[in-house]
Amino acid sequence: LSATSSSPIPVSQLPPTAAARQLDELLADLGQMQSKLSGQGAGVPVESSLDNMLGSLTRDLQELGITATPVGVCAGCRKPVAGKVLTALGKTWHPEHFTCARCGQGLDSQPFFEQGGRAFCEEDYHQAFSPCCAYCAGPIREKVLTALDQTWHPEHFFCAHCGKVFGDEGFLERDGKPYCRQDFLALFAPKCQGCDRPVVDDYLSALQGVWHPECFVCTECLGGFAGGSFFELEGRPYCELHFHQRQGTMCHGCGRPVSGRCITAAGRKYHPEHFTCTYCLGQLHKGTFREWGDKMYCQACHDKLFL
Repeated sequence: LSATSSSPIPVSQLPPTAAARQLDELLADLGQMQSKLSGQGAGVPVESSLDNMLGSLTRDLQELGITATPVGVCAGCRKPVAGKVLTALGKTWHPEHFTCARCGQGLDSQPFFEQGGRAFCEEDYHQAFSPCCAYCAGPIREKVLTALDQTWHPEHFFCAHCGKVFGDEGFLERDGKPYCRQDFLALFAPKCQGCDRPVVDDYLSALQGVWHPECFVCTECLGGFAGGSFFELEGRPYCELHFHQRQGTMCHGCGRPVSGRCITAAGRKYHPEHFTCTYCLGQLHKGTFREWGDKMYCQACHDKLFL
């Protein structure tokens, strides 16, 4: 962008003070005439009147011996440029006609941007042509970050949950939104049924859920399942012993779980071979035993001991 003054015939050929005085007076008359025309709403178009005044000014200058030779045609108004000229976009302009193609703001004294052969002020250029930030929707004027098929201000590309800017570990995406690893796992990774922490590596699938291998243990004693089998109660895993304890299926005679045939007597369960008389150790049968002090006796021993 440059602005130069063109005057092909040196004014030094005439008395400089007289020529300058005449020119100042003519320009002042032109300015007053423009004010009058714009204020009184004359029937003659302002542009036509200004053209007449410029024509008169040119003739008056020629009478003074000053010839104003046009240096080009203004790309804005398509009229000759004979005085102060501005060169931009490979064209010549009257300085007042070099304006933003969008808002009309004058660009003769400020930086401008070019697009498609047209000039724009900085604000309008960015609004019209710069990529938009996917977060704030504002134009990106400097550095552009591209991610998830969108553009972002670098400071606006952060975790959609905690707002932390991503570091070297990068980000994970869900439904078009970026997340830091910690929040992604907390929000979307399956949770261990044992510790409720995210499961991301090795896991076991059991009881309609997933488990860290070290978390799949007996709910009661926290022991592992050495034999590879477990018992389920209310959605939780148990070893055989504690499952039967919870179920109330421990043999009252030997204290071990009853997993096969079972005899129930006086509200307690027994292995059949452990349902015996406390005194003679003979095997008892339902309907043929007597209870005394939380112990079982056959009829004969009961009568002998207690009657």
